[in-house]
Amino acid sequence: MPVQIRQATAFMAMYSVPTAPAQALIDHTGLEILRYRPGRGLCVLVFVDYVDGDLGPYNEFGVCFMVRNHRDTGKASVVSDLRSLATGGAGALIHQLPVDGEFTMAAGRGIWGFPKVLADFDADHASPAKRASVSQDGKLIAELRIKPGITVPGSGAGAAVEAYSHLDGVTRHTQWEMNPSGVRSRLGGADLTLGTHPIADELRSLGLPRRALLTSSIPDLKMTFGDARAV
Repeated sequence: MPVQIRQATAFMAMYSVPTAPAQALIDHTGLEILRYRPGRGLCVLVFVDYVDGDLGPYNEFGVCFMVRNHRDTGKASVVSDLRSLATGGAGALIHQLPVDGEFTMAAGRGIWGFPKVLADFDADHASPAKRASVSQDGKLIAELRIKPGITVPGSGAGAAVEAYSHLDGVTRHTQWEMNPSGVRSRLGGADLTLGTHPIADELRSLGLPRRALLTSSIPDLKMTFGDARAV
């Protein structure tokens, strides 16, 4: 430790979701959905192609929710939640995490408690318009396409996020450091198709597919994962 990811590419879409059904999905973790406005939280769908790292090459699909930091004992409000988002104090709960590598699945579950499961991927991270789909047992989970965005000034600066996971009755938190380069973003710009898999049904329960708030692509992403600790 820490585990190093020396080269990866990623693209994502961020969605506004109703707080109540989102909270129902994560209640078992003991964490709370962060509200960026009354009654609304944030769900991020992300595809990552890990090219060079300590866990080897693999593809990954994440369903993540922005949550309040477990150390925040103050009274929750939209204002305090927005402040946490702006200052980097919020956390990201990794709710679903299909991957296509057996070693990274075993390592992710054993080291950090990430809910990794094996799945099948068809991904294009190289074209200007990114596209990927993920399926399990012949059932489509999701297919996501995003249109090209504009270059984000200042990308390349490092950022740290408190990553949360829940597995086998234990909620854990891990320091997750990222160094992205060449980030491109835009408002909207996503085309999401959901299949017949139970994860797709979860996303439908949040009102997806719908227009994305924001889409981003990262052609060069370096990451570091620290030790996991129980909340």
